[in-house]
Amino acid sequence: MKNNMLQVLVHHPDIAFAEVEVEYPGVKLTKVNKTDSPNYLFLDLLFSAEAKPGNIALTFSPPKGKKVKVDYPLLARSKPAKEYIGFNSSDAIYLITPDRFANANSANDQVKGLLEQEVDRSHDYKRHGGDIEGITSNLDYIKELGFTAVWPSPLLTNDMKQGSYHGYAITDYYQVDPRFGTLDEYKMLAAESSAKGMKLIMDQVANHCGLEHWWMKDLPFKDWVNFQKRFEAGKQPMYSNHRRTTNQDLYASKVDAKGMNEGWFVETMPDLNQRNPFLAKYIIQNSIWWIETLELGGIRQDTYPYPDKKFMANWAGAIMTEYPNFSIVGEEWSYNPLLISYWQKNSPVGGDYQSNLPSTMDFAMQSNIIKGIKEPESWNEGLVHLYEGLANDFAYAYPQKIMAFLDNHDKSRVFTEFDGDVANTKMALSYLLVLPRIPQIYYGTEIMMDDFDKPGDHGLIRTDFPGGWQGDTVSAFTGNGLSPEQKDMQAYLRKILNYRKSSKALQEGKTIHFAPVEGVYVLVRSNGEEKVIHIINKNETAYDLNLNRFEELMLSGKQLKNIITGDVTTWGDTMKLNKKGSTVLTTKL
Repeated sequence: MKNNMLQVLVHHPDIAFAEVEVEYPGVKLTKVNKTDSPNYLFLDLLFSAEAKPGNIALTFSPPKGKKVKVDYPLLARSKPAKEYIGFNSSDAIYLITPDRFANANSANDQVKGLLEQEVDRSHDYKRHGGDIEGITSNLDYIKELGFTAVWPSPLLTNDMKQGSYHGYAITDYYQVDPRFGTLDEYKMLAAESSAKGMKLIMDQVANHCGLEHWWMKDLPFKDWVNFQKRFEAGKQPMYSNHRRTTNQDLYASKVDAKGMNEGWFVETMPDLNQRNPFLAKYIIQNSIWWIETLELGGIRQDTYPYPDKKFMANWAGAIMTEYPNFSIVGEEWSYNPLLISYWQKNSPVGGDYQSNLPSTMDFAMQSNIIKGIKEPESWNEGLVHLYEGLANDFAYAYPQKIMAFLDNHDKSRVFTEFDGDVANTKMALSYLLVLPRIPQIYYGTEIMMDDFDKPGDHGLIRTDFPGGWQGDTVSAFTGNGLSPEQKDMQAYLRKILNYRKSSKALQEGKTIHFAPVEGVYVLVRSNGEEKVIHIINKNETAYDLNLNRFEELMLSGKQLKNIITGDVTTWGDTMKLNKKGSTVLTTKL
């Protein structure tokens, strides 16, 4: 690897008093680092070209008692670093909450020794039993819908007393949660995804761990987590003030900045101190280990603005230096394009800060799409939010590398956002899929899953996918029991997504759009060989669209095919839009 140094964390009673020897060709122990706890050592190893795959013998000799020998595996790389190709604007990403998607192996629903044992599908915040095998066994369904990448929320061990289903309170960064499956099953998911032409994205969490993480019972350093003294004294933690703008604010006070980056998310999620160089290296090495182990097609990093931002730049830089064609997307939950832009590599608003991060998440566009389609039309309301939202792309270094979405595991279902309006939902989805972005769609959006009973409630947003459990009478996988409207939405998305797979215009083409007039908004993607024309019509009655305004597109007299219906039409002086909804046309017949 380009980085030929490795730091190994060793945890064992009184290991700090042992002498350490390393015997392996091409591997040199350069330093033994002691910690504030006698039960840890951090070993710095230097690798030369002579080092070959095998087991590195680590020998620990305590002052009294027997020597302890440990074989540390040095693994062969499966492919060159340049062949790790990350997700990009040619991809469409399917986001899954694994516990709620499909339960292929009920034997792993409950695992002895873990704190949360109860499985209760009637309870929104308990485990339901979905697993890795459930995703793997339904990859054909995901592929046939037209997706090219799969992003499951975290699958690592969350040995928490409650709420362990969501995966974001990790208690072992190197272990797959046995209620989801095994490491081999995770590898199989990655391999099967790749074999079907899909990339696997791993959801990682560098900001915090779960309170039940094994190191919380024996912290290696006095500054391993933020506000550690309060934790060790049994006091209530200091919580984050969530003032994310302190990362960019020229006038931010130190107390506000500290409250943002060092405060705990919640009482059960200790905030990691990435300014500790040993913890920083641990997180970076862990990410690289998972990239190699699973041959990942990308990483989604949770709560990106919350950790130390210098560390996050180093973390992303270390990964992108090792894998120059890889992709990482960071979650910046902000509706301000300037804040979203700040975190992307080479940002025009980044100032002296170089993030090294290829992609961020477009919460601003999500908000604009919902608001723009729902609002009544006027000069400064309605579709103008879509138009002006996209016009903000001048603030981004690489707009096409940003990940756009309509809903996810933290936000209300898009069908709920539109109050159950099918036409509005279709307009939003088609617009998402023609934007110069990387689109992400949440599982169940294709069948209009909702959270009407408690809008915004996380447990309800992450509803079980119908057909994922034995005995389900409704199955989105087979179509059994779905309503005609649900089947129609599945077919609608399938057509656009599968068209997008081969459309260079949608994947990488230039973009031009026309300000909305009388409830109609037109956006065009073009790559020279093909033009895709997307028309949103919010009028409830038939509308005659004057095409003379679009003369610069040079479409006069040309035939275009409707991607959804297959109908062919000729571009003339006017086009009749018969009903509210979106029309997607292509010059490729």
